[in-house]
Amino acid sequence: WLVIAVGLVRAYLTKGSYHSLYYSIEKPLKFFQTGALLEVGVYFPGIVPSSVVLTAFQVMSRVFLTWAVTHSVKEVQTEDSVLLFVVAWTITEIIRYSFYTFSLLNHLPYLIKWARYTLFIVLYPMGVSGELLTIYAALPFVRQSGLYSISLPNKYNFSFDYYTFLILIMISYIPIFPQLYFHMLHQRRKVLSHTEEHKKSE
Repeated sequence: WLVIAVGLVRAYLTKGSYHSLYYSIEKPLKFFQTGALLEVGVYFPGIVPSSVVLTAFQVMSRVFLTWAVTHSVKEVQTEDSVLLFVVAWTITEIIRYSFYTFSLLNHLPYLIKWARYTLFIVLYPMGVSGELLTIYAALPFVRQSGLYSISLPNKYNFSFDYYTFLILIMISYIPIFPQLYFHMLHQRRKVLSHTEEHKKSE
C-alpha cells in the first residue's frame, strides 16, 4: 500500500493534477487488493483478533469494486470518486498494517494506535462515498451494454440483471456500513480509554 501511495504522489507531481490518477496505480491496486483475500483466511485460525464477518465483507466489497466495477466499466476509471476510495483505502491500510506489525513486535507507538482508532472517522465515510459514487457512475454504462447480464430464454432458464444487482449492492451499504462504523467507534472507546487508564496508573 505504500507503493500505491508513492505512485499516487509521483503521478500527481508529474501531472500537476489529481484527475485520472487511477491509471498510475491500477496494476499494484489490483494486485494488493486481490491479495487481501488471503487475509480473510488469517482470521479463521485467530492469528489476528478481529471479526471474520466484518473483515470478509470489507475485503470482498473492495475486491468486487476493484474488478467487477472499476476494471469492468472502463468509463468510470476517470471519475474523481475512484481516487476518493483509493486514497481512503491506501491511508487506512498503511495505518492498519503498521498497527499489526508494531503489535507483533510488542512495540506499538501510541501515535499509530491513535491513528488506527481515530482517522477511520473520516476515512470510512470518505471511502464509502467514493465506492457508492463509482458504482452510481457505472450504472448507465452497465444498463447500456448489458454487462454481465443474462437474459431469458436460455437453456438454464435463468436470468440475471447486473444493473439491478449493482443497485442492490448500493442499498446493502445502508444496514452494513453503520455496523462497521459503530463497531470501530466502540473499539476506539475501549482501546483508547484503556490506554489512558494505563498511562494514569503508571
